[in-house]
Amino acid sequence: MAREDIEFTAQGATLRGWFYPAADTVGSGGGETPCVVLQHGFAAVKEMWLDRYADVFSAAGLSCLVYDHPGFGASDAIPGTPRQEIDPWQQVRFIQHAITYAQSRPDVDAERIGLWGSSYGAANAYVTAAIDRRIKAIVGQVPAISGSQHFRELVRIDNWAGMDAMFAAERAAIAGGAAPTMIPVVAEDPSAVSALPTPDSYRWFTATAEERAPGWRNEVTLLTMEYFRGYEPGKYLPLISPTPLLMVVAPNDRLAAGEIAAAAFETAAQPKKIQLVAGGHFDAYTGPGFEVSSGAARDWFVEHLLTKS
Repeated sequence: MAREDIEFTAQGATLRGWFYPAADTVGSGGGETPCVVLQHGFAAVKEMWLDRYADVFSAAGLSCLVYDHPGFGASDAIPGTPRQEIDPWQQVRFIQHAITYAQSRPDVDAERIGLWGSSYGAANAYVTAAIDRRIKAIVGQVPAISGSQHFRELVRIDNWAGMDAMFAAERAAIAGGAAPTMIPVVAEDPSAVSALPTPDSYRWFTATAEERAPGWRNEVTLLTMEYFRGYEPGKYLPLISPTPLLMVVAPNDRLAAGEIAAAAFETAAQPKKIQLVAGGHFDAYTGPGFEVSSGAARDWFVEHLLTKS
């Protein structure tokens, strides 16, 4: 289906993305259709495979809203905040703004809104679904569950005290008018300073940017990492019910540890389902992993947005 370039404004910032109309299938009704809101993970932009998920969902009779987070890709930063800074609570608020925009469209059924997120976006989706009952079905794949646990796994213990000092100095410098310090999202040398210091992160971001998102920027603010360490989205999993929850987990995920996600699934209440996908964190986006992750999400949204009264 032909997609539409869209934009909406909230908190003084204009966010940009795409709207995919639902294909004319059973359940779409030919008028107002269910809509799935899709948002990406840590530092990623919509061109990094989200269009493929939207194509799958659209073909099943679901309209889709895909957008870039504030300060990333085509979207503006909120006035007074820097670009390339990942504040998860800011992103959660803008998911809610995106839902409001979707509900305002005459081609969307405002009572049938789904939410999809991947990686950090899955974490955001869990939090949003727990606090916003406009969401009627949620899918989060290869999710970040605990910032403190993931931080301990990704950052060597002998660097923890130094990072505390860096965060404190950065806050003092910014209060004094300095520009934010930037660090790479990924680096070829996993021992070098970067936000995601794993070899598969470097391969995926660099290859995907070259192939699909040449405007992607390999940098985030230093305070992004402090926000990440303090973010505990797994605490919200028990609060999502009665909204139907699907978790797509890669047991061999070493970036957002798969075993942490699988254990967190047990804390959620029904209705819920877990779908395992082979490989590591980034295998969900391409090849057989994409067929599994997109197919499971499509079926979940069809069941809970199209076929349920």
